[in-house]
Amino acid sequence: MTTPTSRDRFNRLVAGPDASVDLAEASLLIAAEEYPGLDVPRYLERLDRMGRDVQARLERSPGVVEALNGYLFEEEGFRGNVEDYYDPRNSFLNEVIDRRTGIPITLSMIYMEVARRAGLGVFGVGLPGHFLVRAETAGRVVLVDPFHGGAVLSEADCQKRLDRVYDGRLRLEPGMLAPCPRKDILARMLRNLKAIYVKKDDYARALRTIDLLLSLDPRSGEDLRDRGLLHAAFDCYGLAAADLEAYLALAPAAPEAFALSVKITELRSLAARLN
Repeated sequence: MTTPTSRDRFNRLVAGPDASVDLAEASLLIAAEEYPGLDVPRYLERLDRMGRDVQARLERSPGVVEALNGYLFEEEGFRGNVEDYYDPRNSFLNEVIDRRTGIPITLSMIYMEVARRAGLGVFGVGLPGHFLVRAETAGRVVLVDPFHGGAVLSEADCQKRLDRVYDGRLRLEPGMLAPCPRKDILARMLRNLKAIYVKKDDYARALRTIDLLLSLDPRSGEDLRDRGLLHAAFDCYGLAAADLEAYLALAPAAPEAFALSVKITELRSLAARLN
């Protein structure tokens, strides 16, 4: 019997309803693409231990956010990686746990997963340009920024963050502070990685990352298009043509539709010569 690969396990994990997705396990299976043989259960146990530690501290802490912040940022030393923000390791949960540093979305993931194991209601918030968490406790919602040491934010603070990223062109809307679906969190993390790899011209890793994105959403036109173009760069002509055709079926009025139609004809011709 064939042992399932990390990719197989990831695909099965994200195939079900959003609420059934184990965010930590899925994130570690993404990391396993970069670190073959990664001991996923060992890292899950480390998160379990952190959750138990926070649970114990809740007995003597005045509040949920205080207990989580004190444990994660003061005792454990987690912090935002401002020195090397675009280091791919910031997007791999095993590295974030080991190195105690990451980017907003992975530090938020640690915050959420430790809180969940402590029996607390903490959810991701996909604020444009900066990922946060929201802690729901005692009938109120508290917005927390794990990248900046667990800073508690008001809605005015969130608007200031949007202003820094979008130069005042984007106004805060209530939906921006709503809990983010788990699959959307995974997709956002993967898109960060995809952008890093493309910028570094590391197209093999970018292609691998797009495959994972399409496991989350097989009808993502952007990813079908990008995978098609990468397949073409690797001289996989038939695969490239199929992806680009699938993209145009989803977006027939796309601005690049004519140019891609021409490219598809070329790719089909090249594929035919190989057969």
